Amino acid sequence: MKKILPLILLVLPLTIFSQEVKIAKGTINDSLTIKGEPNEYFSLYLPTNFSMTRAWPVLFLFDMKGESRNTMAMFTNAAEREGYILAGSNNLKDSLSLSQNVLIANRMINTIYEMLPVHKERIYVGGIGDGGRFATLMPTFIKDIKGVLSCGAAIANTEVLTRKNTFYFIGIAGRSDYNYRELLESKVILDNLKFPNLLLFFEGEHQWAPIDESAFALRSFTLSEMAKGTIPRNDSLINDYFESSLIRANELLSNDKPLLAENVLDNAIQVYYPFGDLDSLKTSKKVLRRSKTYRSKKRNQGNFFLKETLTKEDYGYYLEEDVLTYNYNNLGWWNFQMSELDKMDKSGNEFERRMASRLRGFLNALISDSINIIATDKQVDLEALNFLYQLKTITEPRNPENYLKVISYSALVEDYGTGIFYLEELLKTGYNNKEELYGLENTALFRISPEFNAVVAKYLKDARYGPVEKN
Repeated sequence: MKKILPLILLVLPLTIFSQEVKIAKGTINDSLTIKGEPNEYFSLYLPTNFSMTRAWPVLFLFDMKGESRNTMAMFTNAAEREGYILAGSNNLKDSLSLSQNVLIANRMINTIYEMLPVHKERIYVGGIGDGGRFATLMPTFIKDIKGVLSCGAAIANTEVLTRKNTFYFIGIAGRSDYNYRELLESKVILDNLKFPNLLLFFEGEHQWAPIDESAFALRSFTLSEMAKGTIPRNDSLINDYFESSLIRANELLSNDKPLLAENVLDNAIQVYYPFGDLDSLKTSKKVLRRSKTYRSKKRNQGNFFLKETLTKEDYGYYLEEDVLTYNYNNLGWWNFQMSELDKMDKSGNEFERRMASRLRGFLNALISDSINIIATDKQVDLEALNFLYQLKTITEPRNPENYLKVISYSALVEDYGTGIFYLEELLKTGYNNKEELYGLENTALFRISPEFNAVVAKYLKDARYGPVEKN
C-alpha cells in the first residue's frame, strides 16, 4: 500500500493549488501545477523512502513533446534504487524557442525548490534525443546544475562550455544508436577541455538505457559528490560499485563483448580513482587489451567506422542535391540504399549490423531535420517537402504519416495518379484508420472519387463513398 503525503503538510506556504493535493511516494504524480502559472504542469516522482527531514538529489527530465510521464517512467526504478527525486515539465515543446523552453524549465525547477527539501549541490538534468540535447544547454542558463544525463545525444554546443562553469556530463547510448559515434567524438573534446564526463554504452539502438545503466549513471553522480566532499563518504556504496564493475566487465568478456567490457573498466577507473587502489582494475584492463579477441574486434570496428563515415557523406551530398532539384528519379537509388542496409541487418558481422542501424537512423534524422528547416521557412517549398515525405516512405515505410502527407499534397496539386499509388502503398502496410483517411487535408474532391474508394474497398472491405462495383 502506497504512503500518501498531503502536500499542504509538506510545504505550508505553498499557495499554487486551489485544493489540497496528495503526493504518492513510489509512483509518478501527474499534472501538478507550476507556481504562478496555472496553465503549466509537471510530473513528480518521490522514492518510497522519501522524507522531509533531509535534503534529496533531483533529476529533472526533459521531453520536448511535453510527455514527461513517459520519460520519467523509464527512470523510476533507477531513481528508487539510488534515492533520487524525479521531475519533468509537461509544457516543453520543440516548436517553442530555446528561451521559452528554458524559462518553462526554470519555473518548474523553482517550484520544486519551494516544495521539497532539495540538495542544492545535487541538481541534475537529463533526457533522450532532443530532450538530452536541451538538457546539455541548461547549465549555461542555470548555474545550480551539477550534472547532465543525456541518452542518445551528445552535447548540443561545445563552444559554450567553459572551465569556469563545469558540470558532470554522462552520456548513455546503444552501440547501434546513430548518435553513438557523436558521443565518442564529443568525449575527445570534453577530455581536452578537462571537463568531467563519462560514457556508458549498451547493446541497443536509439532508446532509453536499461535500468542497470541508468542506475549506474545516478550512482556515478553520487560518488562524484562523495569525492568532492559534498556528501559523506559511504564505503559500502563505494565497495559495491567497485565489485559490481568487475563482475559486469567479466560477464561482458565471457559473452564475447570485450569492447563493452573495456568501457565498464574505463568508467570504473575514472569513478573509483578518488577512493582507493586501482591496481586490480588496471590489471584487468591490461589483460583485456592484450587479448586477440579484443584486438580483432577493435580493428573490425574501426574498419566499419571508416565505411560508415564515407556512406554518411554520400547520404548528405545526394539528399541536398535531390531536394534542390526535386529529383524524384533518384528515389530508386534511395530504395536501393535501403535494400543494402536490409542485407547488412542480416550480416554475420556484428559491426556491420550496428553500422546499418546507425546509418538508417542517421538518414531518417537527416531527412527530419530537412523537413523541419523547410517547413519553418517564411516561404514553404511544398514540392521539396513532398519529395522528402516520399523519400521517408522508403526510409521509414511503417510510418503512416509520410504516406498521408504525400496523398494530401498530391490531391492539392491534382496529381491523383500519385495519390492513388501512395494510398495503396499505405493500405498495404496494414493501415486501417478510415476516419483519419477520409478527413485528410486537401482531399475533399479526391476522397469521393471512384478510384479512391475502390482502393479503400479493396483493403478495408467497404468505402465511405460507394458502392463500388465488384468484378
